[in-house]
Amino acid sequence: MPRPRSLTKSDLGAAALAVIDRDGLSALTMRAVAKELHMATMALYRYVADREELEVLVVDEVLAGLDVSTPAESHWRDRLATLLERMRAAVSAHPATVPLVPRHRKSASGTLRWMEAMLSVLDDGGFTGPGRVIAQRTLVAFLLGSLENQHYASINAPATAAIARLSSGEYPYLTQTAAQARTMSVDDEFRGGLAIVLRGLES
Repeated sequence: MPRPRSLTKSDLGAAALAVIDRDGLSALTMRAVAKELHMATMALYRYVADREELEVLVVDEVLAGLDVSTPAESHWRDRLATLLERMRAAVSAHPATVPLVPRHRKSASGTLRWMEAMLSVLDDGGFTGPGRVIAQRTLVAFLLGSLENQHYASINAPATAAIARLSSGEYPYLTQTAAQARTMSVDDEFRGGLAIVLRGLES
C-alpha cells in the first residue's frame, strides 16, 4: 500500500478517531490505523511508537476545536461552568473515547490547555495553594464521573427502571430515587451536580 509523503499528528489522530468512532475503542490498533491511512503497518511506526501514543493523539483530536477562552468580566463560577460544559460536549461527541480522557489527561495537549484555563479562572476566583489544587481536582473528578455516568451508566438506562421495580420495603430510598431519576435527563443530572459542586467551592 502506498504511504503518504508526510503525515501530521492531526492526520494520525483523525485516522485513529475514525477507527474508534466506527468500530469502538477496542478496535484501535496500529494495523487498523495504518489501514485507515492506506499505508503499511510497519510504516506507521515511523510516526508513533505504540497504541498509547495513538491514544494521546486521539484525545488531542477530540479536543482540537475546544475553546478555552472565557469572558474575564464574567463570574468565576460561570466561567468554570462554561469550560466544563465545553469539555463535556467535545468528549460526548465521541462517546467511545471517554476512557481515554482520564488516562491521558496529563499528557495530551488538549487536556493540558483546558486544565490551564481552569486553573487561571480559579486563580481569578481567589483560589491559591492547596485550595486551588483541591478545587481543580474536584472539578476534574466531577466531569470525569459525569462522563462515565452519562455514557456507561446513564440515568435513563434500563438499569434505572429495574432498580425502581425493586422491593420498596427492602429498598425504600433506592426505589423512590430511581423512580424520580427516570423522569430526569443527563443534562439535568450534569447541570444540577455542577451547581452543587460550584456552590461548595464558594463556601
